[in-house]
Amino acid sequence: MKKICDSSKQDRACLSLSLRKSFLLFFCLLLYIIGLCGCSKDEILEEYNEVIQFAGNFRLTSDFLLKGRRKCGVDRYTGEYTADYDNFSKMEYLFGGTTIDREYGKEVSVFCRIEGESGSAELFWESGSEETTVLLDADGTYRETLTLPEGGNYIGIAGEHFTGEVELRIE
Repeated sequence: MKKICDSSKQDRACLSLSLRKSFLLFFCLLLYIIGLCGCSKDEILEEYNEVIQFAGNFRLTSDFLLKGRRKCGVDRYTGEYTADYDNFSKMEYLFGGTTIDREYGKEVSVFCRIEGESGSAELFWESGSEETTVLLDADGTYRETLTLPEGGNYIGIAGEHFTGEVELRIE
């Protein structure tokens, strides 16, 4: 079975756009840090972490574009998502972000249920420069505690002509 998260033209175009956004955000961050030259090292690192966290939110699919309903928890790494998909063939980045030091710790508990009528869907985890990890690629349930490394961590759903239901909870 072909993995949905494999590279495609759409993914490469999205990555190109993402790289351009990343460069722009890095440039803005650099200018911001230069403005903080009178601050202590700890103050600069704290500000840097906040800017990185803010920039990481842009990778998440906006609520307006989601097929389902997302409710964030204590931060954008946690929350609940439910969706009834009809011939869904896209990727949705549901939870996550980019941080050096996450205020609520490095561990998250993930529960996901996928019930499909047709097509296929995957629950995936992108972490830093590592390859995308498929956590669940068929009907069923997934329950695991993940330790998030520093940097970017995103959990989402990818579908290929998927019709069915998805329930996701991250605490």
